[in-house]
Amino acid sequence: MFIAFRREVEAAIEAALDDLGYPTGDLGIEEPPEDVPAVLASSVAFRLASEAQAPPPQVAGEIADAIDLAGAERVASASTQGPYVNFTPSEAYFEGTLDAGQNDDYGRLPDTGESVVVEHTSANPTGPVHVGRARNPILGDAVARVMDFAGHDVTREYYVNDAGRQMAVFTWAYETFDEEDLDSDPERDRIEYDLVRYYRKGNQVLEDGDPEDVEEAEAEVDAILQGLEAGDEATYERVEEVVDQVLGGMRECLERLPAEFDQFVKETRFMFDGSTEDVAERLKAMDNAAIEEGAWQLDLEDFEKKLVFLRSDGTSLYTTRDLAHHEWKFEEFDRAVTVLGEDHKLQAGQLRATLDLLGNDVSQLEDLVYSYVNLPEGKMSTRAGTGVDLDDLLDEAVDRAEDAVRSRMDDRIRDDDLTEDDVERIARQVGIGAVRYDIVSKQPTKAITFEWEDALDFEGQSAPYVQYAHARTSGILSEADGAAAEFDDLDAGLLDTDAERALLKEIARFPAVVEAAADDLEPHQVATFARAFVDAFNAFYRECPVLAEDVDDDLRDARLALVAAAQHTLANALYVLGIEAPESM
Repeated sequence: MFIAFRREVEAAIEAALDDLGYPTGDLGIEEPPEDVPAVLASSVAFRLASEAQAPPPQVAGEIADAIDLAGAERVASASTQGPYVNFTPSEAYFEGTLDAGQNDDYGRLPDTGESVVVEHTSANPTGPVHVGRARNPILGDAVARVMDFAGHDVTREYYVNDAGRQMAVFTWAYETFDEEDLDSDPERDRIEYDLVRYYRKGNQVLEDGDPEDVEEAEAEVDAILQGLEAGDEATYERVEEVVDQVLGGMRECLERLPAEFDQFVKETRFMFDGSTEDVAERLKAMDNAAIEEGAWQLDLEDFEKKLVFLRSDGTSLYTTRDLAHHEWKFEEFDRAVTVLGEDHKLQAGQLRATLDLLGNDVSQLEDLVYSYVNLPEGKMSTRAGTGVDLDDLLDEAVDRAEDAVRSRMDDRIRDDDLTEDDVERIARQVGIGAVRYDIVSKQPTKAITFEWEDALDFEGQSAPYVQYAHARTSGILSEADGAAAEFDDLDAGLLDTDAERALLKEIARFPAVVEAAADDLEPHQVATFARAFVDAFNAFYRECPVLAEDVDDDLRDARLALVAAAQHTLANALYVLGIEAPESM
């Protein structure tokens, strides 16, 4: 409803400006301050003041007088307040919002017909997922969800680095060492925790072993790399035996978030089908390509560091294969979104510049670069085996959430409301939801220091705060013994208090928030909306009894419909963020 309202406002302003002979460029449409009883405002008078040779308030008045709302079903009036033209909603706006909010998929936008591949996580399959990288799958999954909800045909991709030196080292170590050669037992009963010990042992030998052992190991690692480059099937099978096992365990971890994928695309694919070699040959033919220190390099404008695309031994690099990967994306999808850590910013810039030189339409490519998440303990390293794994973070989140739930149960008048199964379910929903919300609610470019007290605050800027509101809506509807959508002839005109109208306005905004978050690749906009929405719902809950005996049937039904619309809005906002919506807490 908000989107339709905005379109009517835009059309009315453009028509008025055209009638007055003003240019219709930037309409200056924005949301008014909270104390202004309007849904949208226009600051266009500031832009036109110079041309009109009049102060902005005078120009705003002139525009307001010229606005014709005869064909605007959802806009009731246009009035001025200083230099702003404010637009208030009609009863049809509230009726339409209440009606649309009864749908389970409220907020989902119509199909755009645009295919989008969202590549995220893509962590090297060398061991357990590290907590320092947790922002990538959480942010990437939320981006994919919000783009899907905004009507795009989304494919979630994990790009598997199965051809790099790390995997050659891992394969050699896996084939070389036995259990008795390893220094420790697995930290967790899952395959990647078992196998990462071989990887660590291999790196230890390569860094600190006897020179003869290191020389022999390096020769075997190089042989694996050369075998992959040559498309040798036997070498591929050796490497994939390690890759697939480790990746399987990593997927189990990521599914806890949850972060799921539609396809796992391996970089060896672009070596074996000849596309990497094709890219390298095209790069060699460029004027800015040359052999330096035995390796083929590309001198890119605006980059001090040259792009190496072939080693001195003729093998390709990750970037070379990724160029072929991206050209494949451009053929298969309308848009390609990649979620990257800030340490890949240079690489991403060089990739884009090179793709452009290769003749690709790089407007198809969008990079979402994020800063990292830090725990109070400080920086951690997977390779050294001293870091905190994502599994550890999620386990602790669930444990802490269970403590919080039990503490709240102790404060309840009835402590038998929740069973043990309920407590375990809520602890998982709240604990993992708290981690996701705390990470996805921040702007991607801002570094995060994760704090348990903030993430699990039932009263603060947190997932539990939003989840509890959803549980409250479910409780009201359950007590009413039926969803409000089953009632006929609902009258939004009965919902005329400030709290009811404020909640309806927030419900109306949700589809537009989804649209903006998808356009900007900023799922944190949905998190911000959810937090403000709960404030509006709680005000309604305090001020407007729904099932009290002195509430007549028509008003009860209208308020139940409003609660159902709030429930659908909250459930879908949480879904977009990848957070479960508990029905009880």
